[in-house]
Amino acid sequence: MTDTDPAMTDIVIFGGSGDLAWRKLIPALYMADLHGRLPEDTRILGLGRQPWSTQQYAAFLTQHSAPQLREQGDDERWHRFLQRIQYVALDANDANGYAVLGPLLRPPATRVYYLATAPALFAAICQHLDTAGLITPQSRVVLEKPLGHDLPTAQAINAAVAQHFAEHQIFRIDHYLGKETVQNLMVLRFGNAIFEPIWRAPYIRSVQITVAETVGVGNRAGFYDQTGALRDMVQNHLLQLLCIVAMEPPLSLEPDDVRDEKLKVLRSLPRMDLPTIRTHTVRGQYTAGAVEGQSVSGYLEEPGVPADSQTETFVALQTQVRNARWAGVPFFLRTGKRMATRRSQIVIDFAPLPFSIFGHSGDAIVNRLILTLQPEESVQLQMMAKEPGSGMNTKPVYLNLDLESALEGRRAEAYERLLIDVIKGRLTHFMRRDELEAAWRFIDPILEGWRALGEKPRPYTAGTWGPAASSALMARAGCSWFEES
Repeated sequence: MTDTDPAMTDIVIFGGSGDLAWRKLIPALYMADLHGRLPEDTRILGLGRQPWSTQQYAAFLTQHSAPQLREQGDDERWHRFLQRIQYVALDANDANGYAVLGPLLRPPATRVYYLATAPALFAAICQHLDTAGLITPQSRVVLEKPLGHDLPTAQAINAAVAQHFAEHQIFRIDHYLGKETVQNLMVLRFGNAIFEPIWRAPYIRSVQITVAETVGVGNRAGFYDQTGALRDMVQNHLLQLLCIVAMEPPLSLEPDDVRDEKLKVLRSLPRMDLPTIRTHTVRGQYTAGAVEGQSVSGYLEEPGVPADSQTETFVALQTQVRNARWAGVPFFLRTGKRMATRRSQIVIDFAPLPFSIFGHSGDAIVNRLILTLQPEESVQLQMMAKEPGSGMNTKPVYLNLDLESALEGRRAEAYERLLIDVIKGRLTHFMRRDELEAAWRFIDPILEGWRALGEKPRPYTAGTWGPAASSALMARAGCSWFEES
């Protein structure tokens, strides 16, 4: 689909008073407005069940959203932005309530319906929008994760939304795909002659992807205990990062060319049987400990968590991509809450030298590419260099690819970048239906295997890197997690 730059845009946020809206969406839209990226004639409708006026909603956003802004701007700019926003009290399940939206939406405008609600409401919202005649050819719908609880529920949601929106109108969002470093990985791979020739077996020894959080479940216990780390993080964020690392060069940057290659990766992941699940996956659950110098409770002591919960807050797993490029290369995925540090990172370990002339084994000389997504975005290439002085002693050093200093221009947050993509109709960094369902086909056998095994998650102390079994998983493959601070 060709990019468009609509002059008139109506953005409708279902769940407008929810955590996602005030913490991410409204700040992202403000930043886009502050820097002139939001179409001039853009209006924002915040929908929620609270019986608020627009003035009350504006006060709510000033209290909650304004502190989230990376750039404060000034009060005048913020209040000018608030003039774009109108609040509408609406029960998403009440079909009759949608009649109030019709007069508020402009017929020629590009309409963006952002469903920042529980996925259980997606089908009803789309049906009620259609029944009320509010879906136009210029309409788009944004679906937040998690899309389903397993493959059947994901298929049901996709089928329900597809009754009312064409596939090119559906934007399944994963904010990791909006991160600058993730998008830059495609340029590093496919825009340079340096990496692509060795971006394969046998030159790469292993790939590890870590998304570590220091926070616990907070006020999401009700949701999280029914979800767990595998569904919440691996099924979407980590598998999407794996796809970017492992995909073949697409024919172009057209959405379907890119997503076709990502789909091939997901289809190349082997479905795990019970013996493989036992040896290649680790489930964990945090216990009381200390994070960043502060004592924290264990998962079972968190408010709203059942005392006998067996929900995992940590997952590590080993898989492979079954094709010629990646034959024999292990891929390790790891995510967890209450970890030692907050970090999202992709680490490419290159194969060791077959022979070293420097008096130690080739295994001691490690070249690795480290792409850090958060807390700060960076790209580092670890190489060996000679230490100063006589002799030929070597030590690892880092070549820092300082993209922020090298390239002028502001680095927008992921949600801002992706929201602008939605407005312009760019689908490249959003998941296609078959892509989402292929990810569930990989995840579902693991969930079923865990249920069959009936083993409790392994405990790990809050503030650590997870259960010891995670390190053992790597060690069996002759690898180790990269945990340098």
